[in-house]
Amino acid sequence: MSSAVWRLADWDAGRLAELADTHGTPLYVQDLERVRENYARMADAFPESEVMYAAKANTAEAVLTTLVEAGAGIECASAGEVERALSAGAPPERVQYTAVNPPADDLDYAVRTAREHPELTITAGARDTIDRLAERGFSGRLCLRVNPGVGAGHHEKVSTGANAKFGVPIERAPELLAEADERGFDVVGIHAHAGSGISGEDLAAHRELVSRMGELARETAPDLEFVDIGGGFGVPYREDEEPLDLAAVADATREALGEVDATLVVEPGRYLVADAGVLLTRVNTVKPAGDERVVGVDAGMTHLARPAMYDAHHAIRSLADTGDRGIVEATVTGPICESGDVFGSYALPNPARGDLLAIGNAGAYGYEMASQYNSRPRPATVVLDGEESAVDRRRETIEDVMRLDRGAPWL
Repeated sequence: MSSAVWRLADWDAGRLAELADTHGTPLYVQDLERVRENYARMADAFPESEVMYAAKANTAEAVLTTLVEAGAGIECASAGEVERALSAGAPPERVQYTAVNPPADDLDYAVRTAREHPELTITAGARDTIDRLAERGFSGRLCLRVNPGVGAGHHEKVSTGANAKFGVPIERAPELLAEADERGFDVVGIHAHAGSGISGEDLAAHRELVSRMGELARETAPDLEFVDIGGGFGVPYREDEEPLDLAAVADATREALGEVDATLVVEPGRYLVADAGVLLTRVNTVKPAGDERVVGVDAGMTHLARPAMYDAHHAIRSLADTGDRGIVEATVTGPICESGDVFGSYALPNPARGDLLAIGNAGAYGYEMASQYNSRPRPATVVLDGEESAVDRRRETIEDVMRLDRGAPWL
C-alpha cells in the first residue's frame, strides 16, 4: 500500500524544474499515479461502499478520467461538472448531481440529461427544488439532501452540516421523502455532508452526522438504495501534521451508521487529489521591508485562493540550487493588488530573483478556484503519469481574458 501522504520532499525537484523551464510558471502539476494510489487506499478502507469523487476539488479531464477508470463515481455540484464527468467516460449510473440552490439553467440541463441518461441521480436540498424538478417533468432518481444539524471542517466557511443553506432539516426529511415517493419520484437515497477538511477533533462531529443519517435511514419509507454521508476527509497541509488514519475513520463510520439496508456512499474530494498536485512559481522580487523580507512570486491569490480565503497554510519548498545562502524568514507574496495576496511566512534558503518554488498540496481547490481578477490569465496544468507528461489545460493568454468582452474585434 502506498504511503498515506506525499510531502513536498517526495517530489522529484529536477523533474519539476524541467517542467517549469518547458511550460513556464505559474504551473500546476498533477501526478495521476498518486491520484490512483489515494483512490485505492480509500476503496480499500470502504470495501463494500460506493466511492464518489467530489469533482469540485479538481475537474482536470485527466484526473476525472483516471478516477473513472479506477472505479470511482463522480459527484457533481453543477451542470458543468456533470458535463465534464460524462465527457470523461463516467457511466451515468455513477454520476450524481448535487447542486445547492440550483440556477434554472442548471436544472434545465440536469433534467434534459436525465431524460437521455435515466440512470443519473439528482439530489435536491429543498422542497422548492423538488417542485422545480416536477415542473420540468422530472420523476427519475431522486436523492434528498438532509441537514443533520452537525457540521465540521477546517474553516467556518466550509462547514456545511449545520448550515441552513444546505439540505432540509433532518426532522422534516421523512415527510418529504414519503411525499416525493407519492408524487412519483424514484426516491433512491439520502445525503448529508459535514464539511471540508475534516480531521482531529472534527471526526467526532462527523461520526455524529453518520449516526443521525443511519437513524434516518432506518425510519424512512420508501426503502433506500444508498445513504450518502459526503466526504470532507482531511489531509495534512503542514509538514509536521500526521495523516488521517483512514482505516480507523472507516471503522468508526460503519459503527456509527449501524445496520442499514442500503449502500454506504462516501464522497472524497481533496483526499484523492490534494497531495497529488503542486503549484510551481518563480521569485521575481526580493526586498527588505523593516523587519520583513518580502519575496514576490509570479503566483498569487488568482492562482491559489485558499490562503487568502481561508488563511490556509501550504508548505513551500525552494527548488533552486541555493548553495550556502543560509536560511531566512521570508514573507511570500503574489502580484495581485490586494494586501491579502500573501501565501505566508516561511523559513527558506535566502531567496533570489529567478528561484523556483514549489507550493504543496495544491491539487485540490487550486486551479478550480483560480480567477482572472486583475485581468490575469489562469495558469497551465501539466499531468504526470509515470515517465509521461502532458498539458491538460493550456495557459491562458490576455486574448483569452478579453475574448468575451463586448465589441472585441475577434468576435
